[in-house]
Amino acid sequence: MTTPPPGCPAHMAAGPVPLSAITASASLPDTYRWLREKSGPVARVELEPGVNAWLVMGHAELLELTRNERVFSRDSRNWGDYRNGVVSPHSGLGPMMFYRDNVTGADGMEHRRLRRPLDDALAAVDQRQMRRAVERTCQDLITAFRHRGHADLVSEYARIIPLLALAHASGLNPEEGHNLLEALAALFGSAQDSQEGNRRFEEILARLIRARQANSAQDLASSLVQHTDLRSDDEKLQSLVVLISAGQQTLSAWISRALYLMLTDSRFENRLRGGRLGVDEALDEVLWRDPPMTHMPARYALIDTHLGNQAITRGDALILGLAATNTDPRIHIDGAEPEIGNRSHVGFSTGPHQCPARTPARLIARIAIEQALYGLPRIALAVPAQDVVAEPSPWTRHLASLPVTFTTTTSTAPSSSIR
Repeated sequence: MTTPPPGCPAHMAAGPVPLSAITASASLPDTYRWLREKSGPVARVELEPGVNAWLVMGHAELLELTRNERVFSRDSRNWGDYRNGVVSPHSGLGPMMFYRDNVTGADGMEHRRLRRPLDDALAAVDQRQMRRAVERTCQDLITAFRHRGHADLVSEYARIIPLLALAHASGLNPEEGHNLLEALAALFGSAQDSQEGNRRFEEILARLIRARQANSAQDLASSLVQHTDLRSDDEKLQSLVVLISAGQQTLSAWISRALYLMLTDSRFENRLRGGRLGVDEALDEVLWRDPPMTHMPARYALIDTHLGNQAITRGDALILGLAATNTDPRIHIDGAEPEIGNRSHVGFSTGPHQCPARTPARLIARIAIEQALYGLPRIALAVPAQDVVAEPSPWTRHLASLPVTFTTTTSTAPSSSIR
């Protein structure tokens, strides 16, 4: 491939291709293929005008990036462009890339100290109780629009379920849900309103932390407040920030993408329609083809080094190309279907910072999809598949909407779902 493919953002870029344009490209695999041919497994990209980074697209290179903490740090205080004033303190990149005093910004022993409270809190979640709560949430949402015969399964369903599930597990007041959703949407958009969204988001969670310090309960927030590895109120707050923000946005994207796949690809049609593959296979395929975090920020070079035949300078930012790595031709045959049951993707990242909530996330996603498919008879996409587009973001390809039609009914989806 000597020229950029149709729809590739390289057609509009004289220098490094904007990362947000790559995320929004018409065909991610074709764009990644062109970038590899041009630059190899590590390519220069633009985060915002005048601010560049490296996009890591190779599997071996990603493993090196995420596992070698002596060379590549998660602590963005090592970011040269920020230290040197190239990146404004008011940049829209801030909420996703600026330093946070939590597990996402730490390395080594400090990271392990801050990771333990999250692992312990998630391990203590009652899976049966969570299943019942998620099923009730899904059924309540479906009941609200079932009589209409049409709905948007993003704004009315997939975007709401993770937050309400996390609210139930964390002890968060459900009435704060819509405010949290708006704040998170701004935060992940990395646009001009992202810092204001981050401020509102943290204010809501700070109130929850204060409430649990006064009155403990059996929930995630109380577990974090009581954990001896968290040494300050800010560490407790930031741990909850990680749980809610990462879980809400990525899980919502995973659910909506899997629903889209099952509604548009005959291989993944609901088993009630005779399709040969089911919900778990669709969830795995999304993690391979279109993971919730397309591009994940970031690691920062602690020394001058090389990665993927590129000269990396101390202070450079390196972006984890999770979707790109899954298409690395050195480990995955181009165009081939992922093997059934193969979960060797990097959809949850890899290394010490790999997502700690993989098990509850899959539980929530599976229930949400099953309840929609089995609770909405004759469900079908209401627009041509190509008209379903993603929200603008450098980091995710979260669907902007997923309009569907279905037969009106007053029945309730079964609580015991087909696997």
